[in-house]
Amino acid sequence: MTVYPDYFYAEKDFDKNHMGYKPLTIPAGVEAQPLAVPPLLAPDKVDGNDIYYTIEAQEGESQILPGKKTKTWGYNAPLLGQTLVVKTGQRVHVRLKNSLPVLTSFHWHGMEVPGPITDGGCHAPVYPGEEKDIEFTVKQPAALTWLHAHPCPSTAMQVWMGLAMGVVVTDDNEARLPIPKNYGVDEFPIILQDRTFHDNQLDYRADYDPMGVFGEVPMINGVVRPYVDVTTQKVRLLFLGGSDRREWRLHFENDLTMTQIGGDDSFLRHPIDVKKLLIGPGERQQVIVDFAGYKEGDVVSLYTDDFKLVEFRIHAFEKDDRELPFNIFTPDDPAVNSEAPVRHVTMDDHDKINGLRFAMDRIDMKQTLNSVEYWDVTNTNNSASGMLHPFHIHGAHFLVVSRNGQKPYPNEINVYKDTIEVGPGETVRLKVYFQNAGVFMYHCHIIEHEDAGMMAQIQIVDPKDPDKTYKLMDMETITNAFAEEMGVEPGEVFMPGMDVEDMDMGACFHAAEAETSRRLVEAVTAASRAGHEGHHDAASGASHHDAISGASHH
Repeated sequence: MTVYPDYFYAEKDFDKNHMGYKPLTIPAGVEAQPLAVPPLLAPDKVDGNDIYYTIEAQEGESQILPGKKTKTWGYNAPLLGQTLVVKTGQRVHVRLKNSLPVLTSFHWHGMEVPGPITDGGCHAPVYPGEEKDIEFTVKQPAALTWLHAHPCPSTAMQVWMGLAMGVVVTDDNEARLPIPKNYGVDEFPIILQDRTFHDNQLDYRADYDPMGVFGEVPMINGVVRPYVDVTTQKVRLLFLGGSDRREWRLHFENDLTMTQIGGDDSFLRHPIDVKKLLIGPGERQQVIVDFAGYKEGDVVSLYTDDFKLVEFRIHAFEKDDRELPFNIFTPDDPAVNSEAPVRHVTMDDHDKINGLRFAMDRIDMKQTLNSVEYWDVTNTNNSASGMLHPFHIHGAHFLVVSRNGQKPYPNEINVYKDTIEVGPGETVRLKVYFQNAGVFMYHCHIIEHEDAGMMAQIQIVDPKDPDKTYKLMDMETITNAFAEEMGVEPGEVFMPGMDVEDMDMGACFHAAEAETSRRLVEAVTAASRAGHEGHHDAASGASHHDAISGASHH
Protein backbone atom coordinates (compact mmCIF):
# COMPACT_ATOMS: atom_id res chain seq x y z
CA MET A 1 0.00 0.00 0.00
CA THR A 2 1.20 3.52 -0.78
CA VAL A 3 2.38 5.49 2.23
CA TYR A 4 1.81 9.24 1.93
CA PRO A 5 4.69 11.14 3.60
CA ASP A 6 3.45 14.76 3.47
CA TYR A 7 0.59 16.98 4.67
CA PHE A 8 -0.71 17.44 1.08
CA TYR A 9 -1.13 21.23 1.58
CA ALA A 10 1.51 23.80 0.55
CA GLU A 11 3.78 24.74 3.46
CA LYS A 12 3.67 28.44 2.56
CA ASP A 13 -0.04 28.42 3.41
CA PHE A 14 0.40 26.94 6.91
CA ASP A 15 -0.81 29.15 9.76
CA LYS A 16 2.69 29.32 11.25
CA ASN A 17 3.74 31.44 8.27
CA HIS A 18 1.07 34.10 8.82
CA MET A 19 0.44 37.10 11.06
CA GLY A 20 -0.60 36.55 14.64
CA TYR A 21 0.82 33.05 14.87
CA LYS A 22 1.86 32.01 18.39
CA PRO A 23 4.11 29.02 19.04
CA LEU A 24 2.92 26.55 21.65
CA THR A 25 4.43 26.42 25.14
CA ILE A 26 3.91 24.41 28.31
CA PRO A 27 3.65 26.60 31.45
CA ALA A 28 6.13 25.97 34.23
CA GLY A 29 5.15 23.38 36.78
CA VAL A 30 2.74 21.37 34.61
CA GLU A 31 3.28 17.65 35.20
CA ALA A 32 2.30 14.95 32.73
CA GLN A 33 -1.15 13.56 33.51
CA PRO A 34 -3.49 10.95 32.03
CA LEU A 35 -5.52 11.97 29.01
CA ALA A 36 -9.03 12.85 30.14
CA VAL A 37 -11.52 10.65 28.28
CA PRO A 38 -14.92 12.36 28.33
CA PRO A 39 -17.47 10.02 29.90
CA LEU A 40 -20.37 8.80 27.80
CA LEU A 41 -23.54 10.80 28.38
CA ALA A 42 -26.21 8.52 29.83
CA PRO A 43 -29.61 8.81 28.15
CA ASP A 44 -32.58 9.93 30.23
CA LYS A 45 -34.50 7.00 28.79
CA VAL A 46 -34.67 4.64 25.84
CA ASP A 47 -38.04 3.68 24.40
CA GLY A 48 -37.63 1.32 21.48
CA ASN A 49 -36.03 3.28 18.66
CA ASP A 50 -36.39 6.58 20.56
CA ILE A 51 -33.59 7.80 22.82
CA TYR A 52 -33.81 10.83 25.12
CA TYR A 53 -31.01 13.08 26.42
CA THR A 54 -30.61 16.30 28.36
CA ILE A 55 -27.70 18.58 27.44
CA GLU A 56 -27.01 21.41 29.85
CA ALA A 57 -24.71 24.34 29.08
CA GLN A 58 -23.21 25.25 32.44
CA GLU A 59 -20.51 27.20 34.24
CA GLY A 60 -17.76 25.39 36.10
CA GLU A 61 -14.16 25.36 37.31
CA SER A 62 -11.40 23.19 35.92
CA GLN A 63 -7.94 22.31 37.23
CA ILE A 64 -6.07 22.93 33.97
CA LEU A 65 -2.88 24.50 35.34
CA PRO A 66 -1.23 24.29 38.77
CA GLY A 67 -2.68 26.73 41.29
CA LYS A 68 -6.09 28.31 41.11
CA LYS A 69 -8.77 26.66 39.02
CA THR A 70 -9.87 28.12 35.69
CA LYS A 71 -13.45 29.31 35.27
CA THR A 72 -14.80 27.38 32.28
CA TRP A 73 -18.03 26.43 30.51
CA GLY A 74 -19.12 22.99 29.40
CA TYR A 75 -21.95 20.62 28.52
CA ASN A 76 -22.97 18.45 31.50
CA ALA A 77 -19.41 19.05 32.68
CA PRO A 78 -17.25 21.96 33.87
CA LEU A 79 -15.29 21.94 30.57
CA LEU A 80 -16.08 20.54 27.11
CA GLY A 81 -18.67 17.83 27.71
CA GLN A 82 -19.70 14.23 27.94
CA THR A 83 -19.65 12.26 24.69
CA LEU A 84 -23.07 11.69 23.15
CA VAL A 85 -23.50 8.42 21.22
CA VAL A 86 -26.33 7.86 18.76
CA LYS A 87 -26.97 5.20 16.12
CA THR A 88 -28.04 5.52 12.51
CA GLY A 89 -31.82 5.20 12.31
CA GLN A 90 -32.49 6.29 15.89
CA ARG A 91 -35.00 8.99 16.74
CA VAL A 92 -33.13 11.34 19.09
CA HIS A 93 -34.93 13.65 21.53
CA VAL A 94 -32.81 16.30 23.26
CA ARG A 95 -33.72 18.74 25.99
CA LEU A 96 -31.41 21.75 25.66
CA LYS A 97 -30.91 23.54 28.96
CA ASN A 98 -29.06 26.84 29.38
CA SER A 99 -27.65 27.42 32.86
CA LEU A 100 -25.21 30.07 31.64
CA PRO A 101 -25.63 33.79 32.43
CA VAL A 102 -25.99 34.62 28.70
CA LEU A 103 -27.90 33.22 25.74
CA THR A 104 -26.27 30.42 23.78
CA SER A 105 -27.16 28.02 20.99
CA PHE A 106 -26.45 24.33 20.42
CA HIS A 107 -25.07 23.64 16.91
CA TRP A 108 -24.80 20.04 15.71
CA HIS A 109 -21.70 20.34 13.52
CA GLY A 110 -21.69 17.43 11.07
CA MET A 111 -25.17 16.20 11.95
CA GLU A 112 -27.71 16.25 9.13
CA VAL A 113 -30.67 17.72 10.95
CA PRO A 114 -33.39 20.22 9.93
CA GLY A 115 -32.60 23.94 10.00
CA PRO A 116 -32.53 26.48 11.33
CA ILE A 117 -33.83 25.61 14.82
CA THR A 118 -32.70 22.00 15.26
CA ASP A 119 -29.37 22.77 13.55
CA GLY A 120 -28.76 25.25 16.35
CA GLY A 121 -27.06 28.20 14.71
CA CYS A 122 -27.79 31.83 15.55
CA HIS A 123 -31.50 31.47 14.81
CA ALA A 124 -32.01 29.06 17.70
CA PRO A 125 -31.03 30.95 20.87
CA VAL A 126 -31.67 29.36 24.23
CA TYR A 127 -31.86 32.11 26.83
CA PRO A 128 -30.50 31.90 30.41
CA GLY A 129 -32.67 29.61 32.53
CA GLU A 130 -34.56 28.39 29.46
CA GLU A 131 -35.08 24.82 28.22
CA LYS A 132 -35.99 23.83 24.67
CA ASP A 133 -36.77 20.43 23.17
CA ILE A 134 -35.61 19.29 19.75
CA GLU A 135 -35.75 15.93 17.98
CA PHE A 136 -34.29 14.43 14.83
CA THR A 137 -33.73 11.11 13.11
CA VAL A 138 -30.11 10.06 12.52
CA LYS A 139 -29.77 9.72 8.74
CA GLN A 140 -26.01 9.33 8.30
CA PRO A 141 -23.25 6.75 8.72
CA ALA A 142 -20.74 6.23 11.55
CA ALA A 143 -18.59 9.31 12.26
CA LEU A 144 -17.32 11.71 14.90
CA THR A 145 -19.42 14.87 14.76
CA TRP A 146 -19.57 17.53 17.45
CA LEU A 147 -21.74 19.99 19.30
CA HIS A 148 -20.63 23.57 19.91
CA ALA A 149 -22.06 26.98 20.71
CA HIS A 150 -23.00 29.13 17.71
CA PRO A 151 -24.65 32.40 18.87
CA CYS A 152 -23.54 34.91 16.22
CA PRO A 153 -21.43 36.88 16.60
CA SER A 154 -20.25 35.45 19.92
CA THR A 155 -19.50 31.92 18.73
CA ALA A 156 -15.73 32.15 19.18
CA MET A 157 -15.95 33.52 22.72
CA GLN A 158 -18.28 30.75 23.89
CA VAL A 159 -16.24 27.98 22.25
CA TRP A 160 -13.13 29.56 23.84
CA MET A 161 -14.81 29.18 27.24
CA GLY A 162 -15.24 25.45 26.60
CA LEU A 163 -18.57 24.82 24.86
CA ALA A 164 -17.61 21.91 22.59
CA MET A 165 -18.25 18.16 22.88
CA GLY A 166 -18.08 15.02 20.78
CA VAL A 167 -21.15 13.45 19.20
CA VAL A 168 -20.41 9.93 17.95
CA VAL A 169 -22.61 8.26 15.33
CA THR A 170 -22.41 4.46 15.15
CA ASP A 171 -23.89 2.04 12.63
CA ASP A 172 -23.94 -1.63 11.64
CA ASN A 173 -21.06 -1.22 9.20
CA GLU A 174 -18.76 0.06 11.93
CA ALA A 175 -19.82 -2.81 14.21
CA ARG A 176 -18.68 -5.31 11.55
CA LEU A 177 -15.27 -3.76 10.91
CA PRO A 178 -12.18 -5.25 12.64
CA ILE A 179 -11.15 -1.93 14.20
CA PRO A 180 -10.56 -0.80 17.80
CA LYS A 181 -13.90 0.28 19.25
CA ASN A 182 -13.62 -0.15 23.03
CA TYR A 183 -14.10 3.49 24.07
CA GLY A 184 -11.49 4.68 26.54
CA VAL A 185 -9.40 1.50 26.16
CA ASP A 186 -8.33 1.29 22.51
CA GLU A 187 -10.47 4.10 21.06
CA PHE A 188 -9.87 7.70 22.18
CA PRO A 189 -11.35 11.04 21.13
CA ILE A 190 -8.55 13.60 20.75
CA ILE A 191 -10.02 17.12 20.96
CA LEU A 192 -7.27 19.49 19.82
CA GLN A 193 -7.46 23.02 21.26
CA ASP A 194 -5.17 25.85 22.35
CA ARG A 195 -5.74 28.53 24.97
CA THR A 196 -3.91 31.46 26.56
CA PHE A 197 -4.19 31.90 30.31
CA HIS A 198 -4.10 35.11 32.35
CA ASP A 199 -3.36 34.26 35.97
CA ASN A 200 -4.91 30.85 35.17
CA GLN A 201 -8.06 32.43 33.70
CA LEU A 202 -9.39 32.75 30.15
CA ASP A 203 -9.81 36.30 28.83
CA TYR A 204 -11.03 36.10 25.25
CA ARG A 205 -11.34 39.84 24.86
CA ALA A 206 -7.70 40.35 25.83
CA ASP A 207 -6.59 37.77 23.26
CA TYR A 208 -8.97 38.73 20.46
CA ASP A 209 -7.50 38.96 16.97
CA PRO A 210 -9.81 39.44 13.96
CA MET A 211 -7.48 37.27 11.88
CA GLY A 212 -8.08 34.36 14.28
CA VAL A 213 -7.09 33.75 17.89
CA PHE A 214 -4.10 31.54 18.63
CA GLY A 215 -3.70 30.17 22.15
CA GLU A 216 -0.25 29.62 23.60
CA VAL A 217 -0.97 26.42 25.56
CA PRO A 218 -2.13 23.16 23.93
CA MET A 219 -5.14 21.50 25.54
CA ILE A 220 -5.99 17.94 24.53
CA ASN A 221 -9.42 16.95 25.85
CA GLY A 222 -8.94 19.86 28.26
CA VAL A 223 -5.61 18.48 29.54
CA VAL A 224 -2.12 20.01 29.23
CA ARG A 225 0.72 17.44 28.80
CA PRO A 226 -1.47 14.32 28.57
CA TYR A 227 -0.32 10.73 28.21
CA VAL A 228 -2.18 7.60 27.13
CA ASP A 229 -1.54 4.18 28.64
CA VAL A 230 -1.43 1.84 25.62
CA THR A 231 -2.67 -1.63 26.58
CA THR A 232 -3.56 -2.91 23.09
CA GLN A 233 -1.43 -3.27 19.98
CA LYS A 234 -3.72 -1.07 17.91
CA VAL A 235 -5.30 2.19 19.01
CA ARG A 236 -7.95 4.20 17.21
CA LEU A 237 -7.76 7.99 17.53
CA LEU A 238 -10.67 10.27 16.67
CA PHE A 239 -9.12 13.68 16.04
CA LEU A 240 -11.22 16.85 16.26
CA GLY A 241 -9.80 20.22 15.21
CA GLY A 242 -11.40 22.22 18.00
CA SER A 243 -9.31 25.40 17.82
CA ASP A 244 -10.59 28.82 16.81
CA ARG A 245 -7.71 29.34 14.37
CA ARG A 246 -4.84 26.87 14.80
CA GLU A 247 -4.12 24.10 12.32
CA TRP A 248 -2.74 20.88 13.76
CA ARG A 249 0.01 19.17 11.72
CA LEU A 250 0.18 15.78 13.36
CA HIS A 251 2.85 13.13 13.14
CA PHE A 252 4.37 10.51 15.44
CA GLU A 253 8.03 10.33 16.31
CA ASN A 254 10.10 7.66 14.56
CA ASP A 255 7.94 8.33 11.50
CA LEU A 256 5.34 5.87 12.77
CA THR A 257 2.62 5.26 10.18
CA MET A 258 -1.02 6.14 10.84
CA THR A 259 -3.73 4.33 8.89
CA GLN A 260 -6.46 6.84 8.18
CA ILE A 261 -9.91 5.26 8.14
CA GLY A 262 -12.26 8.22 8.52
CA GLY A 263 -12.97 11.84 7.67
CA ASP A 264 -15.59 14.29 8.90
CA ASP A 265 -18.83 12.38 8.35
CA SER A 266 -17.94 8.84 7.32
CA PHE A 267 -15.20 6.29 6.89
CA LEU A 268 -13.05 6.49 3.77
CA ARG A 269 -13.89 3.97 1.08
CA HIS A 270 -10.37 2.57 1.34
CA PRO A 271 -7.98 3.04 4.29
CA ILE A 272 -4.79 4.93 3.46
CA ASP A 273 -1.43 5.03 5.22
CA VAL A 274 -0.09 8.45 6.12
CA LYS A 275 2.91 9.80 8.01
CA LYS A 276 1.46 13.28 8.50
CA LEU A 277 -2.02 14.71 8.90
CA LEU A 278 -3.16 18.35 8.78
CA ILE A 279 -6.38 19.02 10.69
CA GLY A 280 -7.93 22.46 10.40
CA PRO A 281 -10.58 24.13 12.58
CA GLY A 282 -13.78 22.09 12.54
CA GLU A 283 -12.33 19.05 10.75
CA ARG A 284 -12.30 15.48 12.06
CA GLN A 285 -10.03 12.62 11.01
CA GLN A 286 -9.87 9.03 12.32
CA VAL A 287 -6.72 6.93 12.32
CA ILE A 288 -5.53 3.56 13.60
CA VAL A 289 -2.01 3.41 15.04
CA ASP A 290 -0.27 0.01 15.25
CA PHE A 291 2.32 -0.18 18.04
CA ALA A 292 3.49 -3.69 17.06
CA GLY A 293 7.10 -2.52 16.78
CA TYR A 294 7.24 -1.36 20.40
CA LYS A 295 7.62 -3.14 23.72
CA GLU A 296 6.50 -2.55 27.28
CA GLY A 297 8.18 0.54 28.73
CA ASP A 298 8.57 2.35 25.39
CA VAL A 299 7.14 5.84 24.94
CA VAL A 300 5.99 7.10 21.54
CA SER A 301 4.95 10.75 21.19
CA LEU A 302 2.49 12.54 18.93
CA TYR A 303 3.68 15.92 17.68
CA THR A 304 2.28 18.95 15.90
CA ASP A 305 5.17 20.33 13.85
CA ASP A 306 8.07 19.95 16.32
CA PHE A 307 5.98 20.30 19.49
CA LYS A 308 5.11 17.25 21.59
CA LEU A 309 1.36 16.96 22.27
CA VAL A 310 0.66 13.50 23.69
CA GLU A 311 2.82 10.64 25.02
CA PHE A 312 1.72 7.08 24.32
CA ARG A 313 3.17 4.89 27.07
CA ILE A 314 3.41 1.28 25.95
CA HIS A 315 2.34 -1.54 28.27
CA ALA A 316 2.15 -5.27 27.60
CA PHE A 317 -0.41 -6.13 24.93
CA GLU A 318 -1.66 -9.15 23.05
CA LYS A 319 -0.87 -9.66 19.38
CA ASP A 320 -3.49 -8.26 17.02
CA ASP A 321 -3.10 -9.41 13.43
CA ARG A 322 -6.56 -8.41 12.20
CA GLU A 323 -6.41 -6.78 8.78
CA LEU A 324 -8.68 -4.08 7.46
CA PRO A 325 -10.63 -4.99 4.34
CA PHE A 326 -9.85 -3.01 1.20
CA ASN A 327 -13.37 -1.55 1.19
CA ILE A 328 -14.59 -0.23 4.54
CA PHE A 329 -17.36 2.12 3.39
CA THR A 330 -19.29 2.82 0.19
CA PRO A 331 -20.50 6.42 -0.08
CA ASP A 332 -23.63 7.33 -1.99
CA ASP A 333 -22.51 9.22 -5.08
CA PRO A 334 -25.73 10.43 -6.69
CA ALA A 335 -25.84 12.03 -10.10
CA VAL A 336 -25.70 15.82 -10.25
CA ASN A 337 -28.90 17.64 -11.12
CA SER A 338 -28.32 18.52 -14.78
CA GLU A 339 -30.78 21.41 -14.53
CA ALA A 340 -28.77 23.20 -11.84
CA PRO A 341 -25.94 25.64 -12.56
CA VAL A 342 -22.62 25.37 -10.76
CA ARG A 343 -22.81 27.51 -7.63
CA HIS A 344 -19.92 29.88 -7.01
CA VAL A 345 -18.93 30.72 -3.43
CA THR A 346 -15.98 32.98 -2.67
CA MET A 347 -14.26 33.49 0.68
CA ASP A 348 -12.94 37.04 0.61
CA ASP A 349 -10.47 38.80 2.92
CA HIS A 350 -11.20 37.53 6.44
CA ASP A 351 -14.82 38.65 6.72
CA LYS A 352 -16.88 38.15 3.55
CA ILE A 353 -18.60 35.49 1.47
CA ASN A 354 -19.19 36.54 -2.15
CA GLY A 355 -18.19 40.07 -1.24
CA LEU A 356 -20.78 40.44 1.52
CA ARG A 357 -20.64 40.30 5.28
CA PHE A 358 -23.13 38.01 6.97
CA ALA A 359 -26.61 39.20 7.82
CA MET A 360 -28.84 36.98 9.91
CA ASP A 361 -32.05 37.94 8.14
CA ARG A 362 -30.69 37.59 4.59
CA ILE A 363 -30.98 34.46 2.45
CA ASP A 364 -28.00 34.30 0.08
CA MET A 365 -28.89 31.18 -1.93
CA LYS A 366 -31.75 28.74 -2.41
CA GLN A 367 -31.47 25.08 -3.35
CA THR A 368 -34.13 22.38 -3.75
CA LEU A 369 -34.31 19.58 -1.20
CA ASN A 370 -32.26 16.55 -2.36
CA SER A 371 -31.06 18.38 -5.48
CA VAL A 372 -27.43 17.29 -6.00
CA GLU A 373 -25.37 20.27 -7.16
CA TYR A 374 -21.79 21.37 -7.72
CA TRP A 375 -20.43 24.14 -5.52
CA ASP A 376 -17.17 25.78 -6.60
CA VAL A 377 -15.66 27.28 -3.45
CA THR A 378 -12.82 29.75 -4.03
CA ASN A 379 -10.40 31.32 -1.55
CA THR A 380 -9.78 34.72 -3.13
CA ASN A 381 -6.84 35.60 -0.86
CA ASN A 382 -3.60 35.89 -2.80
CA SER A 383 -0.85 33.37 -2.21
CA ALA A 384 1.54 35.99 -0.82
CA SER A 385 -0.55 37.03 2.17
CA GLY A 386 -3.42 34.55 2.16
CA MET A 387 -4.13 31.59 4.40
CA LEU A 388 -6.01 28.32 4.37
CA HIS A 389 -9.70 28.92 5.01
CA PRO A 390 -11.67 25.92 6.34
CA PHE A 391 -15.03 26.02 4.55
CA HIS A 392 -17.97 24.45 6.43
CA ILE A 393 -21.59 23.80 5.44
CA HIS A 394 -24.26 23.26 8.09
CA GLY A 395 -26.75 20.42 7.80
CA ALA A 396 -25.17 18.57 4.87
CA HIS A 397 -22.23 16.44 3.90
CA PHE A 398 -20.46 16.75 0.56
CA LEU A 399 -18.10 14.81 -1.66
CA VAL A 400 -14.90 16.53 -2.82
CA VAL A 401 -14.76 16.42 -6.62
CA SER A 402 -11.59 18.35 -7.46
CA ARG A 403 -9.01 20.94 -6.42
CA ASN A 404 -8.27 23.46 -9.17
CA GLY A 405 -9.57 20.88 -11.61
CA GLN A 406 -7.19 18.19 -10.35
CA LYS A 407 -7.84 15.13 -8.20
CA PRO A 408 -8.57 15.84 -4.52
CA TYR A 409 -6.09 14.79 -1.86
CA PRO A 410 -6.06 11.02 -1.19
CA ASN A 411 -7.74 11.33 2.23
CA GLU A 412 -10.70 13.34 0.87
CA ILE A 413 -11.72 10.99 -1.94
CA ASN A 414 -14.89 8.92 -1.44
CA VAL A 415 -15.50 10.20 2.10
CA TYR A 416 -18.27 12.44 3.41
CA LYS A 417 -16.94 15.84 4.45
CA ASP A 418 -18.56 18.97 5.89
CA THR A 419 -15.42 21.08 6.41
CA ILE A 420 -12.56 21.49 3.94
CA GLU A 421 -9.41 23.59 3.83
CA VAL A 422 -9.16 25.80 0.75
CA GLY A 423 -5.78 27.32 -0.09
CA PRO A 424 -5.16 30.90 -1.33
CA GLY A 425 -6.21 31.23 -4.95
CA GLU A 426 -7.64 27.72 -4.94
CA THR A 427 -11.06 26.53 -6.10
CA VAL A 428 -12.44 23.32 -4.66
CA ARG A 429 -15.42 21.70 -6.36
CA LEU A 430 -17.90 19.99 -4.02
CA LYS A 431 -20.90 17.79 -4.71
CA VAL A 432 -23.54 19.01 -2.25
CA TYR A 433 -27.09 18.02 -1.38
CA PHE A 434 -29.31 18.43 1.66
CA GLN A 435 -31.53 15.74 3.16
CA ASN A 436 -33.46 18.25 5.28
CA ALA A 437 -35.30 21.47 4.48
CA GLY A 438 -34.64 24.72 6.30
CA VAL A 439 -32.16 27.57 6.52
CA PHE A 440 -28.49 26.63 6.93
CA MET A 441 -25.26 28.59 7.21
CA TYR A 442 -22.05 28.10 5.26
CA HIS A 443 -18.89 29.82 6.44
CA CYS A 444 -15.19 29.84 7.19
CA HIS A 445 -14.54 27.83 10.36
CA ILE A 446 -11.77 30.09 11.60
CA ILE A 447 -14.30 31.16 14.18
CA GLU A 448 -13.23 34.80 14.34
CA HIS A 449 -13.76 34.99 10.57
CA GLU A 450 -17.32 33.72 10.75
CA ASP A 451 -18.05 36.06 13.66
CA ALA A 452 -16.67 38.95 11.58
CA GLY A 453 -18.95 38.15 8.66
CA MET A 454 -17.36 35.38 6.52
CA MET A 455 -20.65 33.52 6.58
CA ALA A 456 -23.79 33.29 4.47
CA GLN A 457 -26.92 31.16 4.47
CA ILE A 458 -28.90 28.99 2.11
CA GLN A 459 -32.55 28.05 2.20
CA ILE A 460 -33.33 24.46 1.25
CA VAL A 461 -36.79 24.40 -0.31
CA ASP A 462 -39.07 21.37 -0.08
CA PRO A 463 -41.12 21.23 -3.33
CA LYS A 464 -44.04 19.94 -1.26
CA ASP A 465 -44.03 23.20 0.75
CA PRO A 466 -42.27 25.75 -1.49
CA ASP A 467 -43.60 28.85 0.26
CA LYS A 468 -42.56 27.90 3.79
CA THR A 469 -40.89 30.74 5.68
CA TYR A 470 -38.70 30.69 8.78
CA LYS A 471 -38.42 33.10 11.67
CA LEU A 472 -34.84 34.38 11.60
CA MET A 473 -32.86 36.13 14.31
CA ASP A 474 -31.68 39.70 13.66
CA MET A 475 -28.70 41.67 14.92
CA GLU A 476 -30.69 44.14 16.98
CA THR A 477 -32.58 41.45 18.91
CA ILE A 478 -29.49 39.43 19.77
CA THR A 479 -27.48 42.54 20.68
CA ASN A 480 -30.21 43.78 23.00
CA ALA A 481 -30.47 40.34 24.60
CA PHE A 482 -26.73 40.22 25.33
CA ALA A 483 -26.88 43.79 26.66
CA GLU A 484 -29.72 42.96 29.05
CA GLU A 485 -27.99 39.82 30.31
CA MET A 486 -24.70 41.66 30.85
CA GLY A 487 -26.32 44.75 32.38
CA VAL A 488 -24.82 47.14 29.82
CA GLU A 489 -26.06 49.38 27.03
CA PRO A 490 -26.37 47.71 23.58
CA GLY A 491 -23.49 49.81 22.23
CA GLU A 492 -21.24 48.48 25.00
CA VAL A 493 -21.71 44.80 24.09
CA PHE A 494 -18.43 43.30 22.88
CA MET A 495 -19.23 41.97 19.42
CA PRO A 496 -16.03 40.41 18.12
CA GLY A 497 -15.48 41.20 14.48
CA MET A 498 -18.48 43.49 14.35
CA ASP A 499 -17.12 46.41 16.34
CA VAL A 500 -13.62 46.07 14.92
CA GLU A 501 -15.13 46.64 11.48
CA ASP A 502 -16.90 49.85 12.66
CA MET A 503 -20.23 48.28 11.88
CA ASP A 504 -23.53 49.65 13.10
CA MET A 505 -24.59 47.57 16.08
CA GLY A 506 -28.22 47.64 15.03
CA ALA A 507 -27.72 46.62 11.41
CA CYS A 508 -25.46 43.99 9.89
CA PHE A 509 -25.28 45.26 6.32
CA HIS A 510 -25.91 48.34 4.24
CA ALA A 511 -28.88 48.74 1.93
CA ALA A 512 -26.70 48.37 -1.16
CA GLU A 513 -25.39 45.04 0.08
CA ALA A 514 -28.92 43.88 0.84
CA GLU A 515 -30.00 44.77 -2.71
CA THR A 516 -26.95 43.00 -4.16
CA SER A 517 -27.77 39.88 -2.19
CA ARG A 518 -31.38 39.92 -3.37
CA ARG A 519 -30.24 40.16 -7.00
CA LEU A 520 -27.80 37.26 -6.52
CA VAL A 521 -30.51 35.03 -5.07
CA GLU A 522 -32.82 35.86 -7.97
CA ALA A 523 -30.05 35.26 -10.53
CA VAL A 524 -29.12 31.84 -9.14
CA THR A 525 -32.77 30.85 -8.84
CA ALA A 526 -33.47 31.95 -12.43
CA ALA A 527 -30.44 30.05 -13.69
CA SER A 528 -31.59 26.98 -11.82
CA ARG A 529 -34.90 27.12 -13.70
CA ALA A 530 -33.26 27.92 -17.02
CA GLY A 531 -31.26 24.70 -17.03
CA HIS A 532 -29.08 24.19 -20.08
CA GLU A 533 -30.13 27.29 -21.98
CA GLY A 534 -26.68 28.83 -21.87
CA HIS A 535 -27.26 30.92 -18.77
CA HIS A 536 -25.11 28.92 -16.36
CA ASP A 537 -21.98 31.04 -16.44
CA ALA A 538 -23.83 34.32 -16.71
CA ALA A 539 -26.12 33.70 -13.79
CA SER A 540 -23.85 31.88 -11.37
CA GLY A 541 -20.52 33.43 -12.32
CA ALA A 542 -20.33 36.62 -14.36
CA SER A 543 -23.53 38.31 -13.21
CA HIS A 544 -22.59 37.36 -9.67
CA HIS A 545 -19.29 39.22 -9.93
CA ASP A 546 -20.86 42.16 -11.75
CA ALA A 547 -23.44 42.52 -8.99
CA ILE A 548 -20.79 42.44 -6.30
CA SER A 549 -18.56 44.98 -8.04
CA GLY A 550 -21.44 47.44 -7.92
CA ALA A 551 -22.10 47.07 -4.19
CA SER A 552 -20.82 49.54 -1.65
CA HIS A 553 -18.96 47.96 1.23
CA HIS A 554 -17.87 49.13 4.64
